[in-house]
Amino acid sequence: MKALFATFQFMTRIPVPESWTKDFDFNRFVEGIIWFPLVGFVVGVFATAFFYVGQHLFDSAIASALYVLALAWVTGGFHLDGLADTCDGIFSARKRERMLEIMKDSRLGTNGGLALIFIILFQVLAVNHLATTASDMIWFYLIAAPVAGRSLMVILMYRQPYARENGLGNVFIGKVTTKQTLLTLGMGLLLVALLGQLTAIRAWLMTLVFAFGYQRFIHKRLGGQTGDTLGGGNELFELCFLLMLF
Repeated sequence: MKALFATFQFMTRIPVPESWTKDFDFNRFVEGIIWFPLVGFVVGVFATAFFYVGQHLFDSAIASALYVLALAWVTGGFHLDGLADTCDGIFSARKRERMLEIMKDSRLGTNGGLALIFIILFQVLAVNHLATTASDMIWFYLIAAPVAGRSLMVILMYRQPYARENGLGNVFIGKVTTKQTLLTLGMGLLLVALLGQLTAIRAWLMTLVFAFGYQRFIHKRLGGQTGDTLGGGNELFELCFLLMLF
């Protein structure tokens, strides 16, 4: 249970009493990977509540923006930051070592800025589209999207080398076991199936294919994964899942 609470503390801004994670070694965080889908579920419920309020007070467009805002808020923009850093490095057209240096730089570059603009834009548009075309299932789809994104992050960790010498991502990348990977994917697919039925299962499987493609794309350029590429992957997987629901 400490691994579960530590995972919530690490990946969200949800308050977790210190006593619940007391003496939990940071190097044991990999034990919490199986709880990633559950974290996604809680994050999804939180963000969907904002969508519900927005839809009743305003319209679906504003409600969609509130949903995306809530996702960023509850995670502290953790994954968005990773996406921006990843795009700054990957699309810098430099050598591998320089890409990694750019990704480590706290300053936001043009590629990172564009990535943030377009990921948020497409997320809002995707949610708004689903709100008008799948209104009877929209609540379930919105909860399922963060579940899909976080469960599929394990694809970027399993048997992947860490591209840096040290960093936060080193806790997970290359450390997850086959059993942990299958449990994470299985729990993610189960939650998605319970929430969105056959349509959501199809979207999850198609996003799984995209996740493998993203993994190979990053591996080819960096020789492995980093914490930033994990965060970027989560954002892209969520968006891909929403688009596959169309």
